[in-house]
Amino acid sequence: MRDRFWERVPMARMTAEEWEALCDGCGKCCLNKLEDEETGEVALTRVACRLLDDETCRCGQYAIRKTLVPECIRLTPETMGDVAYFMPETCAYRLLHEGKPLRWWHPLVSGDPESVHAAGVSVRGITVPEWEVPEEDWEDHVIEEPGT
Repeated sequence: MRDRFWERVPMARMTAEEWEALCDGCGKCCLNKLEDEETGEVALTRVACRLLDDETCRCGQYAIRKTLVPECIRLTPETMGDVAYFMPETCAYRLLHEGKPLRWWHPLVSGDPESVHAAGVSVRGITVPEWEVPEEDWEDHVIEEPGT
């Protein structure tokens, strides 16, 4: 990867490897969200996609996630304008889309993939799998976004 590419390379010009490296591994994008239809406000729940590994905060079936979970969002530079509003506030994709810098704990900045967890930004250990909570009860699991 190019040195500090995220500071110099527009998202649309990043290589596939650079694009994937933007993911900080927090797992927040894999939490189910509730959107108020009237206000557009998005609430984060601790109810996780069935594919999220709570320990690693990564998708357990990343390569085939769209087959297993068709509603899973595939982030691309082209889709960012439509989906950035419901991505986590600390998400590198959202931050760069909004012209903001990556946070100090991002593994690309810190050099340590554990820094996101040590900083208390990830969802490690706080999730419940979606098969354990009926959708009508998700409201009972609304949380503040970790690390904001």
